[in-house]
Amino acid sequence: MKKLRTDKDAWPPKGSSDELPFEQSIGYQVRATHRALQRYLQLMIEPYGVVLGNWYFFRVLWNEDGLTQRELADRIGIREPTTLTAIKDMETRGLVKRVRSKADRRKIHIWLTPKGKALKHQLIPLARHVVATAAGNLTISEIRQLLTSLSEIQKTLNVAIQSAEHLALIKKASRIVSSAMK
Repeated sequence: MKKLRTDKDAWPPKGSSDELPFEQSIGYQVRATHRALQRYLQLMIEPYGVVLGNWYFFRVLWNEDGLTQRELADRIGIREPTTLTAIKDMETRGLVKRVRSKADRRKIHIWLTPKGKALKHQLIPLARHVVATAAGNLTISEIRQLLTSLSEIQKTLNVAIQSAEHLALIKKASRIVSSAMK
């Protein structure tokens, strides 16, 4: 069971409430690390004609081929219009095909072509190399702890986001009721 943190061991450390040095900011450090990982991955996959934006689509489709555009957008965490632009580009290059659903004509499923599927065997080793390079100075134990910690941060933030969204909806509903009663 986890020990709950007290004020004396809170993060970030106490100091001026209007300062958050970069070296103490989890968000800044995660973002800087993410950008470095992305840049290195882009350099690795570029020779295969794959841009970083396509990488995320491949990662999802290699695991769940045939998703709808909406499902794909949700899995990647982007908006559907952005998904459509990327999918059209990938389709033009012969990496995916869009197939309208026979059951629901409004839905379009995205399927990898043989060319798109074949890229997995070329690109996944490159991605593994990027991860191995990034973690090269860490022990296996430190890597496991890092992944566990990042997962915990994500869970905590997702709960906070849901709570904030719920509060925002309540406030919005309250304003609507209030203005309707005037």
